[in-house]
Amino acid sequence: MKGMDSFDEQELLKGAQIFDLEALAAIYDTLSPVIFSYSYRLLGSTPLSEECVAETFSRFLYVLKKGRGPTHHLRAYLYRIAHNWVTDYYRRYQPDQPGEEEIELIKDDSDVLAQTEHNLSKEEIRAALLCLPEQQRQVIILRYLEGWDHNEIAASMGKTVNSIKVIQHRAVRTLHRLLSAKDG
Repeated sequence: MKGMDSFDEQELLKGAQIFDLEALAAIYDTLSPVIFSYSYRLLGSTPLSEECVAETFSRFLYVLKKGRGPTHHLRAYLYRIAHNWVTDYYRRYQPDQPGEEEIELIKDDSDVLAQTEHNLSKEEIRAALLCLPEQQRQVIILRYLEGWDHNEIAASMGKTVNSIKVIQHRAVRTLHRLLSAKDG
């Protein structure tokens, strides 16, 4: 975890469980940017990603207040909350338009074609990811976009490392098939 080894994480979790404001602030400061990045990759919208971060930490505080919550794997726990929020969002709204923020500003006219191709490619990848079953999508995002190792993903999803490798293999095959179909 960026800036947090497992000892620090345990100390922060202990502090969070007693609502130590410094521990809660450290958790938010360290993990909110990666939660935002994760949700932005799935949502393609800054306002929605900000809402996801806010709701993720709100739900985290709620479970802490109830005397529950994680005792280990804080980052994985928060990613799971964010993932569930994004999944719920897509179940409710089924957006079919790319996010406003997906179309990046073009610096000069000579870059129009390259920038357009880049934006279309990102949207095709996002659309293909959304076609994957939920577990496959989550493994691909955590592994390739967030840079998690198989052990972290397994802990986050409550599965074995071998199961994660199988899910990853199937997801990569499906993505390849989906993206190849668009080209031909």
